Amino acid sequence: MKIHLDTGDGRRLIRRYEPGRISIDDLVYERSVILTPDKVTPDWRPRHFGELDAASLAELGVGSPEIILLGTGGVLRFPPPAWLAPFALAQVGIECMDTAAACRTYNLLMSEGRRVVAGLLLADPPPPIGANP
Repeated sequence: MKIHLDTGDGRRLIRRYEPGRISIDDLVYERSVILTPDKVTPDWRPRHFGELDAASLAELGVGSPEIILLGTGGVLRFPPPAWLAPFALAQVGIECMDTAAACRTYNLLMSEGRRVVAGLLLADPPPPIGANP
């Protein structure tokens, strides 16, 4: 999925997303990232939703964002409510969506000047042992 938008003002912009790979500005990432309008944190520890935990989710709240987007890979999934509760207490919105939707939403919110953070999981969990491909 190509995404076309050019801010020209130094904000980090998602140029392209495909499963397992994301282009932010002129760089390609093949591992999960945390993205804000002014910073990319590569190699975010959870590679896929099955590795996500409360501590890695809490990393998205650093810097007082207005809204957090959690891209959960190829399929929409939701973390346990207990992991989301600290964001509600801090009055920070958190939206869970598949990673393609999170990429589109990030660019839109960023272009509006919103304080957005995106945690983008780029891989899907491996199938269980013995599962049919």
